[in-house]
Amino acid sequence: MRISVVDVGSNTVRLMVADAEGGVPLPVHTAKWRLRLSEQVRPGGPVPEEAVERLVEAVADASRTADRWGASGPLAFATAVVRAAPNRREVLRTVHARTGVPLCTLPGEVEAELTFLGARRWMGWRSGPLALLDIGGGSLEIAFGRGRLPGFVSSLPLGAARLTHEFLAGGQDPASPDQLKALRRKVRHQLRDAAARIRWEGPRTAVATSRTFQQLGRLCGAPPGRHGPFTERRMRCSDLGDAVARLAALSAAERARLPGISAPRAAQSLAGAVVGHTAMKLTGLESVALCPWAIREGVLLRHIEDGPSWWSEVVRRSDEAAPPAPVPLRLASASN
Repeated sequence: MRISVVDVGSNTVRLMVADAEGGVPLPVHTAKWRLRLSEQVRPGGPVPEEAVERLVEAVADASRTADRWGASGPLAFATAVVRAAPNRREVLRTVHARTGVPLCTLPGEVEAELTFLGARRWMGWRSGPLALLDIGGGSLEIAFGRGRLPGFVSSLPLGAARLTHEFLAGGQDPASPDQLKALRRKVRHQLRDAAARIRWEGPRTAVATSRTFQQLGRLCGAPPGRHGPFTERRMRCSDLGDAVARLAALSAAERARLPGISAPRAAQSLAGAVVGHTAMKLTGLESVALCPWAIREGVLLRHIEDGPSWWSEVVRRSDEAAPPAPVPLRLASASN
């Protein structure tokens, strides 16, 4: 049996087709389409018509690709950029009507739960009480748990693209000390309560997921992706602090020449580094393991373990929820 998932993020649409035999989602094909929605959508602003057209084309292409690889219709979801848009319902209905794919949005808390599930399965039970950090384009997800699913989740408006628009897009490149100071202040304020909870829980293991963390990890000396997913990759808080200073001294074009920093993400790499470093400092995490499994694997795992009915409920609640904040969907008891 093959299943597929389509993840509409702030920069790209990503497709994963996986074999589901034996209860483990083993990827057989991946593809991506660059949309860079975060460059076209102001935080909290509508998705423009031309961006919707490109989104429709990408989702349709992803669906056709999944079909060619023998997978059922994709489990398709959009993250914070679409979720926060005032025309979210129109975007979702347009995609569904023109592609046949029921695209939905996931509440940030559900994103955190599914990402935690993917990380838990990858790290294994030996990791013990587990803390998770995940930086997206529009939001930061934090989770902690001792079991299959987290007992604590938080989704904060601290995405790398969102903060770049808010604090670092004034035409000054590199960013000024005042811009950086204001950014740090915002991140510390938003993180205060969630970070205190993580410190209180005292995790045995901490993991970081997302493309932002992967690129920052490479900048901090982690092995490159060509070494494969089973190569251990870690990132220390002190090294990330040094990386913040390094990124802050450079323009976006200069950052793109650094190890691990891709040109499409160079502009938002500084904001992502500030969020990651501040989160690690405030939560007391000296280092994190860079985990290759995240939300897409979490979606596939839930589908394999709990059957297709749970996804139907996700889609139904997404369609019924009024923007910009969908009703959270409880996945399961953390004791399961």
